[in-house]
Amino acid sequence: MLGKKQSVRNNADWKNVLDNIEETVSKKELDSLVKKTVKDIKEKCKGKKAAYAWSAGKDSLVLGEICEKAGIDQSVLVRCNLEYPAFIAWIEQNKPSGLEIINTGQDMEWLKKHPDMLFPDKSNKAAQWFHIVQHRGQARYYKEHQLEILLLGRRKADGNYVGKDNIYTNSAGITRYSPLAEWRHEDILAYIHYYDVKLPPIYDWEKGYLCGTHPWPARQYMATEQQGWTEVYNIDKSIVEEAAQYFDGAADFLKTIR
Repeated sequence: MLGKKQSVRNNADWKNVLDNIEETVSKKELDSLVKKTVKDIKEKCKGKKAAYAWSAGKDSLVLGEICEKAGIDQSVLVRCNLEYPAFIAWIEQNKPSGLEIINTGQDMEWLKKHPDMLFPDKSNKAAQWFHIVQHRGQARYYKEHQLEILLLGRRKADGNYVGKDNIYTNSAGITRYSPLAEWRHEDILAYIHYYDVKLPPIYDWEKGYLCGTHPWPARQYMATEQQGWTEVYNIDKSIVEEAAQYFDGAADFLKTIR
């Protein structure tokens, strides 16, 4: 059994559970959970204008399919200009039909002005990425579409806040609901297995399951900045080559490998 995501430090543990998921969660158990979750969504969203947040991460992929089963087919993905090109390409090929993409615009120039946001070494700093990108974009989408409720893929197993009864309204009047809040990691992996959900390439990259979907500078758990540049370079060297024009650390890293 997997513990909290932050306590599992490598992809091998996640992939091992996924490869052997039938030993942990049966199709019958999963389908019962799916049926209950669809029922909960229909009850909480009845008569309300709703949409779901889709990040192309494993949780949101499952969320999206379950929301569609519950009759909610509009969704939003929020991105910036510091994403992995291969990830964006995957999104374009696999996005839901009702998806709207909002770009909040953070780029290399922005990152240069906010160097503390590069490879954050503290969880509260890493969380700022979600406020700067996802939360702002979701708020914009919520207001533009006059939503009454936005469904998220947040789960308690990741230590996420989900509110009372897995729903809450913030000071800006945005109501967020997390129908997968009680799902275990194993339940998510079981859905991916039994329903043959296609995953983006990020989960094959180093620490993919641990880091999840994220702009490349939001990559966490680095002992040094050079480790960050190394991991990003191993995923897409063009990112580091461009970053070298803005960051001495990236330029210094490139010198060590040439």
